[in-house]
Amino acid sequence: MEKEQNQSTVKNKSEEKEETVLKESSKNSEKENSNKEELIEESPEEKIIKLEDKLARTFAEMENQRRRFEKEKEDAYEYGGFSFAKEALNLIDNLERSKQILLNDESLKDSKALNKTLEHFNIINKDLISIFTKNNIKPIECLNKKLDPNLHQAMMEIEDDQKEPGTIIQEIQKGFTIKDRLLRPSLVGVAKKSENKAQKDQKNKENLEKK
Repeated sequence: MEKEQNQSTVKNKSEEKEETVLKESSKNSEKENSNKEELIEESPEEKIIKLEDKLARTFAEMENQRRRFEKEKEDAYEYGGFSFAKEALNLIDNLERSKQILLNDESLKDSKALNKTLEHFNIINKDLISIFTKNNIKPIECLNKKLDPNLHQAMMEIEDDQKEPGTIIQEIQKGFTIKDRLLRPSLVGVAKKSENKAQKDQKNKENLEKK
């Protein structure tokens, strides 16, 4: 029994010694790290340079944010009515459709009532265009101009040897811009060279062979 107690005492002393060694080792490590930090401590000049760099970056970020805010504010002011303007174009479209329906009505052809109605329609159309123009919504002039994909959308090709291919010879739906942006493109028909009978027959033959 006494022997076991002696062994336990020796073991405890050994463990205490190990803990003491570990603590001293940890303290030494902390001292070494502290010494290293002292050795690599920045000079006042370096600290000033770093602070100046951070300050410059902060000012640059603030300036970028200010510019973004100004641009967003400007766009909201300039183009805030973009959706409304696009919807409002339906008024002009419906007016034009109404005119075409009346013009195609044989029972009204060449009648005074038709002429008077069309005259009023034209006045309303001019007033609408004037109101749009005052608000920087302008119609795109496209007839007899070359097709521009940024402004026009070709819906069909029409044979015409008098016009250069790609020239707009029919306006299906009027396009508009709002300031420097496209509100909607003009829907147009463009000229193409007419094909002679032999070319048409050959093309038809090729199409049949493909089928």
